[in-house]
Amino acid sequence: MTTSAELVARAVALQPLVREHAAKTEADRRVATECIEAITEAELFAVSVPKRYGGHETDLRTMLDVSAAIGEADGSTGWVVALTNVCNWLASLFPERAQDEVFGSGPARVTGVLTPTATSRKVEGGWEISGRWYYNSGSWWSTWAVLGTPLTNEAGEVVDQGLVLVPASELTVEDVWHVAGMRGTASNCLVGEKLFVPEHRVMSVPEAVEGTYATEHTEEALYRSAFIPLLTLVLAGPQLGLGRAALNLVIDKAGKKPISYTFFETQAESTAFQLQISEAATKIDIAHLLVDRATKDVDGAAARGESLDYTARARVRADAGAAVAHIVDALTILMNAHGAGGFAEVSPLQRIWRDVNVGARHAVISQTIGAEVYGKALLGIEEKITPLV
Repeated sequence: MTTSAELVARAVALQPLVREHAAKTEADRRVATECIEAITEAELFAVSVPKRYGGHETDLRTMLDVSAAIGEADGSTGWVVALTNVCNWLASLFPERAQDEVFGSGPARVTGVLTPTATSRKVEGGWEISGRWYYNSGSWWSTWAVLGTPLTNEAGEVVDQGLVLVPASELTVEDVWHVAGMRGTASNCLVGEKLFVPEHRVMSVPEAVEGTYATEHTEEALYRSAFIPLLTLVLAGPQLGLGRAALNLVIDKAGKKPISYTFFETQAESTAFQLQISEAATKIDIAHLLVDRATKDVDGAAARGESLDYTARARVRADAGAAVAHIVDALTILMNAHGAGGFAEVSPLQRIWRDVNVGARHAVISQTIGAEVYGKALLGIEEKITPLV
């Protein structure tokens, strides 16, 4: 049995390769093939795949630690690892028949978009689906996709919000991901027309939010994890790695880099610089502590076979948003401390800064929305501003 520590060690061992290809990954706007192949061979896309299919079936903590380790070398690659693992987890919530189709024929890389930007028509045995799904991270490397769609009855009325599993071979990729950061995630648009999706490859989102999944294997702890808390927290993994990378880079340069227009021969001599480093490091530490607490909540409840109540789920969402916001703040401090040289194209610091800031804008980890959700929960205010808690 491969331990979580061994999987994280494999991720750390891949850092030189991922770092070597980071510029290519960004320039090509997709993770370098060499990295995808190495990550697949190291079984780091199988962190959340059931053991029944040769996966590792670990926990949220391991998913975060693996993506953080890869993200420390390159943000885009870490993001693709995080999103693929969480979409593999989503596929593992479907009935066993669907899981057999996804995982039964070799290594799977499921990608996905939960936003229900589609139309559906009820047909015999399932639904006919058409849609355009933005933005699907890891699109070029996908084997299957899990996609949001409204579900209709025979009269054409929307009766549920669903997630559907579709083979990547039935979808086309529209190359639309032209952005300032996280360029290598290839978060393109998936397009499908009149796709037949059988009933066993359809799952209800409202039921999942409340902890009811379609999988028959209810004894598997990972697939009892709280739905939105897990989906939210995984996005923090690459950000934690990027924060560590930026801090280490700035500290490494501090003993050799002078502060222009001062008498300091190195940045490290300056009390002001020391205070900036301390502040940035503390913010990164706070981010780790928030994620650690939230992860223990999710993994602990799953291990015990318990459900997180609404307030606990709201706190996890708030913790995730606050953690990522602290990483963003830390990057601002580190860029200010390091100086304008950090924006040189040859400096990895500017890519880290861009990746952190783009990744932090994912809607699910919005700090303000998470804070409002948690505040309302603490005060007993029943008004809901999002179904995703």
